[in-house]
Amino acid sequence: MDADEFQRTIEESMSVELERLGSSKLLVARTDANLTAEAVLGTVADGERNAANTFGMWADDEDHADARNAFTEYRERERDHYDRVVALLDGEHEPDDSDADPMHDRLRTLETTVDRLGGVVGRALVADRTHLQVVSFFVNEGDERRADVFRALRSETAAQGDRALELLADVCEGSDDWDRARMVAEDVVDIAYEAYADSLDDLGLDPKPIC
Repeated sequence: MDADEFQRTIEESMSVELERLGSSKLLVARTDANLTAEAVLGTVADGERNAANTFGMWADDEDHADARNAFTEYRERERDHYDRVVALLDGEHEPDDSDADPMHDRLRTLETTVDRLGGVVGRALVADRTHLQVVSFFVNEGDERRADVFRALRSETAAQGDRALELLADVCEGSDDWDRARMVAEDVVDIAYEAYADSLDDLGLDPKPIC
């Protein structure tokens, strides 16, 4: 398996979950149906902060030098993302200091380099859908300035996934390693989807698309 095949395999196996995460219901679930600009920005800011904390934990104890450098750069990038999102708010943002969301709870349990890189790929696929919905939200609001910020964040987060794929190609020693990374990436997507579906269920909504 190579990097391109790895990502295609995940996108195919998790196609239903990723399609639903890419729906307009995503922000309804993430904001508890509070679809205001402030609520959307606050929720996304907390997600960026969670990511920075996750990558910081990994950077502190990662043995593989290239992966450690990548996790350190991811941490700094996510801190920058947090600052850029908060700057879009009209007032100050009070971070949510409660436990991390289920996806990051899972990511923080990963201990091996292969698992963590697989987790980055899964997280990047989820974040791609989130950022796209935020872009669409602000386009619909007629706010191209904020939409452009999230277009940039989406591109930068996708680059994290691309780098993780490149590192996996160096780190994986055989099919067992690739399979392990794939299972972790799929698990991360599945956990993000289950949290999304549970949130919609609490609101009395069905995560399945209306045909």
